[in-house]
Amino acid sequence: MKTRIFVSALLIGLFAVVFTSCKSKQSAAGKGSKELTIPCGEYGKSDDNYFRADASAESMNLQASREKALTNARQRLAGLISTKVKAVNDRYMQDVTVGKNSEYEEKYESLTREVINQQLVGVKVSCEKPMQTSDGKYQTFIALELKKEDLLKGIGDKITNNQKLKVDYDKMKYEKIFNEEMKKLEDEQNR
Repeated sequence: MKTRIFVSALLIGLFAVVFTSCKSKQSAAGKGSKELTIPCGEYGKSDDNYFRADASAESMNLQASREKALTNARQRLAGLISTKVKAVNDRYMQDVTVGKNSEYEEKYESLTREVINQQLVGVKVSCEKPMQTSDGKYQTFIALELKKEDLLKGIGDKITNNQKLKVDYDKMKYEKIFNEEMKKLEDEQNR
């Protein structure tokens, strides 16, 4: 009898804790929380025409904070582009039948990496907002963008200049896959 009462009390207590904690989690985000607007954040979202990335950095020196933010944004942009181009290359390799060997894939990846590195030199700063914090440090927010067409043209030019890859290169198919991946990227970032 004592065991039943103890088990019943334990279960009631457990349910009370679970329901109370779930309810407080749901309302915690609404109470006292406020949405932050990150400077240049709206300029850091890719769409189907541009690869974009944003970043910020802080330093005691204004120029150093700018350079750090620029480096961070370039790294994010490079990672984003590399991921998407790899997805395009993988899909393209599945579609082409002639070049299904590892040498072909490695050459493609090497050329696209080279193009990405060249294109990152010429990225455009779409937003830059330097600020000074209350403790005297400088914080720079920055957003970069790279035109999809510039990257696609660079990849196409590099492939057509390579005699071995040029034979199997289907520009229209590559562009179609590239555009599909850009659309996916835009959809992912707008969720």
